[in-house]
Parts: sequence; C-alpha cells; structure tokens
Amino acid sequence: MERQKVLLIDGMALLFRGFYATAFRGNFMKTKKGIPTNGIYQFLRYFLDAKNQFEPSHVICCWDMGSKTFRTELFDRYKGNRSEPPEELIPQFDLIKEVTEAFNIPNVGLENYEADDCIGTLAKQYANMHDVIILTGDQDILQLVDDGIEVAIMKKGQGNYDVFHQANFLEKKGITPKQLIDLKGLMGDTSDNYPGVKGIGEKTALKLLQEYNSIEGILENLENLSKGIRTKIQNEIDMLHLSRHLAEIKCDVPVSCSLDNALWNYDHRQVEAKLTELEFKNMPKWL
Repeated sequence: MERQKVLLIDGMALLFRGFYATAFRGNFMKTKKGIPTNGIYQFLRYFLDAKNQFEPSHVICCWDMGSKTFRTELFDRYKGNRSEPPEELIPQFDLIKEVTEAFNIPNVGLENYEADDCIGTLAKQYANMHDVIILTGDQDILQLVDDGIEVAIMKKGQGNYDVFHQANFLEKKGITPKQLIDLKGLMGDTSDNYPGVKGIGEKTALKLLQEYNSIEGILENLENLSKGIRTKIQNEIDMLHLSRHLAEIKCDVPVSCSLDNALWNYDHRQVEAKLTELEFKNMPKWL
C-alpha cells in the first residue's frame, strides 16, 4: 500500500493565531449581519498556504471541546490563568467548523480531552502506514515527533515553518521528543499554569535530562545532585510527577477517523457558497 501524506491541523491554534494576528489592528472583518470573521479568514490563509507547501493527500482538523478536561480534574488550576475568549471570537468557533466541513475536512474532538490528545492518537494510528505532518503553533506538540510523524511549527509571517522530524530534533532541541515531557515536568509550563519544581528553570532542567536521561534517572541519582537542586526536587516530588502527567499528550484516547473520509477532495461550488455567505470576496482565487 502506497504511503499517503496526512495533514493533522491543530484547529484552535490556527484560529486563535489568526484572530490575534488581525484583531490587534481592530480589524475584525464583519458580515452585513455584524458577525466577525477575521479569525476564520486568517485560518484559511494559514491552512491553504500549508496545504500548498506540504501537499497532503488527506486532511483532518482537531478541536478542543471546552475548557474542562481530565487535566483540570487532576489539577484545578490547569490553564486557570487564561481569560475568557474575546467576544468577537466566540461566534467564530462554530462557524470555522462549518467552513472546514465545506472543504469535506473531518472535524475531530472529544469531550474531556484536548485537541492535542486527539492529534496524538490519530498521528500514532496513521504513522505505521503513512507520513503524518502536524500543523500547529504550539511547541507542546513537539513531543509527538517520531518515525513517520513530523511537526510544522508556524512562525511569524505567512508561509514560514520550523519543521521538526526525527533526524533534526536532537540538534535543534538538545533532547529527544520524549524527554520534552520530562522537561515540562521539571520546569512546569506558565502558559498552561502548572508549576513543575519551584526554582528549576529550563536551563537546569535541560542539563539534568542531558545527564540523567529522564525524571526516573534523576531521582535514582539524587545523591549526586547539588544540595540545592536535591532539596528543591524532594520538596516538590508530588508536583513533579503531576506536572509530568499534565504535560504528556495521551495517544490512546477513543477517537478514530477513516482516511477514506479525509481525502483532500472538495466541491468548489460548496466551498464558494460558504465563503460567499461569509462575504469573503477575494478568497476563491486562492483555491
């Protein structure tokens, strides 16, 4: 069976990025009915550019399904530092899914899990037989890099990507994809609002992992660490394990999507009708 190229899109990452890229100028683009569409417009620009650059045979879009997940049950402050989405973005959450559906792109999401968990699960399902590329702006997803799985991190400006794969990862990051999970366990993650070990930053965490390979390796060698670092870890041992658990993307959640349903093949009239409804005048010429 011929290897196909499957593009997995981190939907919220593209939508939020697209929204804020235009909103800072106050440019919300509204339809005659007053519905803001700026995030959707930019989402499509990002997506269509990536589609042209990576030329996938199949496309799937994964979504968060609300702020409550198994991680918030484990740690109620998880992502607790995030403010409510801007009111101009809220109507775009449902509308963007109608747009991806117009392209015949499956929308995948699961209550109680994040989009990352759906992306991780699908990526592992497909990677044995196919080549997977994940499109996101979120560095957390780099832990999924593996045989058959690449991650394209969107950079500033249109069409700029930092593509990570097995062959270049160690050189770029200094550790392996799996070690990223332990890195987050040690140093925490301010954007997701979990602390890791108080007083251990990225530099120290990297050094520890390069020397001892994993959190288990570090714990087995506590007596070899400086007194300061040893004390910090011993004082925060429960939070260390919890932070690692929060950082790890689950790759065994109950989602699936047949690639037959994800073939990149759409009806132009259907798409143009949707874009006309949103009053996007110049979009169709990109298609």
